Amino acid sequence: MKQFGTGLVVGKFSPLHLGHELLIRRAMAACEETLIVSYSEPELPGCESRLREQWLRARFPQAAVLVLHNDQHALPHNDADALVHRQLMGWACAHLLKREIDAVFTSEDYGDGFAAELSRYFGGRPVEHVMVDRARALVPVSGTRIRSDPHAHRAFLSPEVYASFVQTVCFLGGESSGKSTMAEAMAGQLETVWAAEYGRELWVAKDGQLAYEDMRHIGEVQQQRERQLRGQANRFLICDTSALTTLFYSREMFDRADPALEDMAQQRYDHVFLCAPDFDFVQDGTRREAGFRQRQHDWYVAELGRRHIPYILLTGALPQRVATVLDHLDAYFTPSYTSLVKNSPLMT
Repeated sequence: MKQFGTGLVVGKFSPLHLGHELLIRRAMAACEETLIVSYSEPELPGCESRLREQWLRARFPQAAVLVLHNDQHALPHNDADALVHRQLMGWACAHLLKREIDAVFTSEDYGDGFAAELSRYFGGRPVEHVMVDRARALVPVSGTRIRSDPHAHRAFLSPEVYASFVQTVCFLGGESSGKSTMAEAMAGQLETVWAAEYGRELWVAKDGQLAYEDMRHIGEVQQQRERQLRGQANRFLICDTSALTTLFYSREMFDRADPALEDMAQQRYDHVFLCAPDFDFVQDGTRREAGFRQRQHDWYVAELGRRHIPYILLTGALPQRVATVLDHLDAYFTPSYTSLVKNSPLMT
């Protein structure tokens, strides 16, 4: 038997960091059932309710998670009187979670008063306050510090949470337009990981004999790679292609596309670069002719425009293209990071 029946942990979790996770795990170790409630009014940048719910459910699937959305509930301002917040939690536990609380777990001095108010709310039912790492000795970090630069403090974030702060950089382009070269080069420049083009790998493995059913599979594997790599990335995840490319080939080769692939092609990326076919076409034995490359490029231009997807055209030799990408991404660099990437061998 554990010490408590039902335990409660409440927080903004903006973002959910390892200090919060320590608190929640202590509660889970001491309680038969753990309730996690999150809300914030206003919501803090990069930590919207849908993300907080996603983080909590991914990290603690065995807990009862309740994220209160400000478009569904009248939430008090974060700076409102403590009593208002405590009474809201009593109401949420009783009416939304339909539980009575035995213990509340916090890392703050207000925990005793919180437990006392919950006890009053539940008609005098004893509610104990359990303090966890008040001095922040075990996990020396705060949400405020992490929000100031999630990348500098990524050691305090689980991969599932850090992935939400990673920006995606997608390279598109026709055959022999330097797309894969750019993706690999930028991953090196930015010291991050890149999602290589699975469609080309499968094309080679099947000696160019792709079936219609392969198109959906290619899109699914490519997006699965991106999801898996986001937590390993450093600020940016470099993506060598998107489902738009697979959609083009499906229509080109089979004059149709699976509805699931059409849906995958709706995925948006934070930054999109289109490689221009402005150098000699290189036939490696797997590509079509130069005219096809130009037609593919023209399709990208038209399709990106039709979908209202902003993009930057990359022209010239590799150093010029790399410089164009870095200039665009410059606003997302810290000064030390800018110095690192702009003094690399490709830029000198």
